[in-house]
Amino acid sequence: MSSTIERTLILLKPDALQRGIAGEIITRFERVGLKIVGIKMVSPSKEHYHTHYETISKMITRRGQKAFDVTLDFMMIGPVIAVVLEGVEAVGEVRKMVGATEPKEAMPGTVRGDYAHISFSHADVVNSGIPNLIHASGDSDEAKQEVAHWFSEDELFNYDHAYETLIRGA
Repeated sequence: MSSTIERTLILLKPDALQRGIAGEIITRFERVGLKIVGIKMVSPSKEHYHTHYETISKMITRRGQKAFDVTLDFMMIGPVIAVVLEGVEAVGEVRKMVGATEPKEAMPGTVRGDYAHISFSHADVVNSGIPNLIHASGDSDEAKQEVAHWFSEDELFNYDHAYETLIRGA
């Protein structure tokens, strides 16, 4: 992979699956030319999520123990679909497409802006994790750690994408 070709992780959270919009969300990433190189439905343990949200992304440090606890409880309500996407500057492209973490702040045209509207304050009132449909790696270093945490090397694939030459210019 060239230095501008990156891999990043998205998780379609339990609310995306329960609402039946997982395929629609994945299609958005395919339509911009990102290539799926790994995908699976899983029901991770709290320990797996702890590594994901605290060891890798430092959620307790950034947002506090309560936010961490309600997020873990929310993620445990059902399975998730873990996807590794590959493409030119994929981490930034995916973050742009996903939109702001707080759905009410997400711009129309983003995944969260089009499919969610809940605010942090509402989630706090009902003592719940925020149903914002999707997780996306925050930066390139986080993406590398998350991909390795969720996928083994033999679960990731290299193959020719039908439009790779057009999309990547290579």
